[in-house]
Amino acid sequence: MLNIRIYITGLLWVLALAANAQTPVVSLDSVLNRIARNNPMLQEFDYRAKAQNAMAAGAKSQMAPMVGAGVFMYPYPGQMIMEERDKGMIMTAVEQDITNPAKLRAREKYQLSKAAIEEAGKANTYNQLRAQAKTAYYQMVVLEKKKAVLLESQRIMQFMFKLSKVRYPYNQSTLGSIYKAEGRLGEVENMLLMNESEIGMKNIQLNMLMNLPKDNRFSVDTLVKIPQPIALTDTATISTFRSDVRQLDRTIESMRLNLRLENLQRRPDFSIRLENMMPRDRMMPQVFTAMGMVSIPIAPWSSRMYKSNIRAMNLEIAGMQKGRENLLNEAQGMIRSMALELQTKQTQVKNYETKIIPALRRNYETTMLSYEQNTGQLPLVIDAWEALNMAQMEYLNNLEQLYLIGVNYEKELEK
Repeated sequence: MLNIRIYITGLLWVLALAANAQTPVVSLDSVLNRIARNNPMLQEFDYRAKAQNAMAAGAKSQMAPMVGAGVFMYPYPGQMIMEERDKGMIMTAVEQDITNPAKLRAREKYQLSKAAIEEAGKANTYNQLRAQAKTAYYQMVVLEKKKAVLLESQRIMQFMFKLSKVRYPYNQSTLGSIYKAEGRLGEVENMLLMNESEIGMKNIQLNMLMNLPKDNRFSVDTLVKIPQPIALTDTATISTFRSDVRQLDRTIESMRLNLRLENLQRRPDFSIRLENMMPRDRMMPQVFTAMGMVSIPIAPWSSRMYKSNIRAMNLEIAGMQKGRENLLNEAQGMIRSMALELQTKQTQVKNYETKIIPALRRNYETTMLSYEQNTGQLPLVIDAWEALNMAQMEYLNNLEQLYLIGVNYEKELEK
């Protein structure tokens, strides 16, 4: 039974090595570049911006002309006509409304500002998708490191299990120690299975973000760098990083352009009307009417609407400026607290790397050496290894938290 188990484990090792050899390694930068190019959510913003630009291309167009035909001074049926000139006239008319050119230019700028909002919204969405991708990628990195620890634990437990069975006939090992080693080996195999499942789920999540087939398998670069905190002193510096602040700035600018367009409603519009009348009496001359008209928007009964709109827009802009100020204040506090948390977590991870794990490893090596020299007991070796294994797992959990804090820190900084 032991030989069969060792054979199956060796076969799994070979299959894992073959799978890793065939699985390409994709760097974090490659993942982020593919998301920027292929993610459908970002492409949606591109189409929205193009739509706004297409609408802006026709913003300076005038209204369509109006044409008409009818009769002028035409007598009702049954009326007695005393003279031929009383038969009336047939009339055609052409009318063109001419919007004030200043309004057209302001409308074009306002429409273009909507495209700028969509572009800023794309940058803000990409920042969120980038944070999701980094989170999944770093979690895959930690899972790969955990996998290496678990495989090492599996190898050691198999060695202990095999060695204790060999020593049992010579009264150098107890039956309880054999069962304990076998139980620990089963636990490690379960943890390996769960770890592999989590790696697959993170792989699928990254494929979704990159708009790739869900069964596309790849490996991650486990040598990724941990983000370092940088010094930021004022909100003006922070605003240069943040895409959500830029989106808010674009929105405020668009509202100001719309306010300018509303202010231009006090300027007059024009219209031209040309009428041509053909009398039914051939002795009468053809006549025409040409009229130029101008609107009077400053009339009290018509100016009330755009004046109210102007007041409302000014209040909305003031409210958005206060919201921008509050957003920057919150971001400044968040970034400073995250920088402190990042430094603390870096110290904890470094302590595991330089103090805790080396000490526990020396303890395990000492107890293992004693066991190999028949001066120690297997349960002590298992306990020493479990202490080392737990410390390694706790170290990796802290490393994962460090990565995630770094992701949130970079998300706030827009890096």
